[in-house]
Amino acid sequence: VERMIAIPDGVDPNRVTTCIVINPNGTVRHVPTQVVLNNGKYYAMVQSLTNSTYAVVEHPLEFDDVANHWAKDAVNDMGSRMVIEGIGNGLFDPGRDITRAEFAAIIVRALGLKLQSGTSFFSDVKESDWYSSAVRTAYAYHLVGGFEDGTFRPNDMITREQAMVILSKAMTITNLKARLPVQTADVTLHTFGDAAEVSAWAQSSVADSVQAGIVSGRSGTALDPKDYMTRAEVATII
Repeated sequence: VERMIAIPDGVDPNRVTTCIVINPNGTVRHVPTQVVLNNGKYYAMVQSLTNSTYAVVEHPLEFDDVANHWAKDAVNDMGSRMVIEGIGNGLFDPGRDITRAEFAAIIVRALGLKLQSGTSFFSDVKESDWYSSAVRTAYAYHLVGGFEDGTFRPNDMITREQAMVILSKAMTITNLKARLPVQTADVTLHTFGDAAEVSAWAQSSVADSVQAGIVSGRSGTALDPKDYMTRAEVATII
């Protein structure tokens, strides 16, 4: 649901970082937000899946170790929006590969989904794990699935094609997928020399991510579907 929150006169709209939901217990979470100009007045346009109490916030954040990094703007933007977190001491560690649990938590935060609690669907995700509610929420919204043995393998590094399957499902929630022109995966991926390396179960999702411009190839002609994703790449994609 789209909501428009008027930014008061005298407030610099460039200082608005994002909108947050204020939960009854006092915790907060990011919701997708864009500042728009409408009839000469600025508004924070919020896209949300819940009825909630919202606040417009200024929360600028800059990580020391991305000051000269290619993903600087994306990393600092996602950090300021409370979608991604650093590793402490003002650092982000942009080159580190990301785990399946971390990716699930980031996609849930990016979409502004309300965390769900309860029994885990996966044999290797315990309620006491920091990521259990994020994984449960991602599963409830059909963003993630497990492996055939009933595990989620939260601490495995996520491959690029695994991530793109999740991204394609997120595109369904945001209606981005519905706006894509109909095009076969073969047509979308034909320019990549390693398109044949994409697993059959991931082909349509990889094509969705590429067609929407969310994911691009490495060096322009390589998808590297079996490689892992770095924290900087994930920030840019989100």
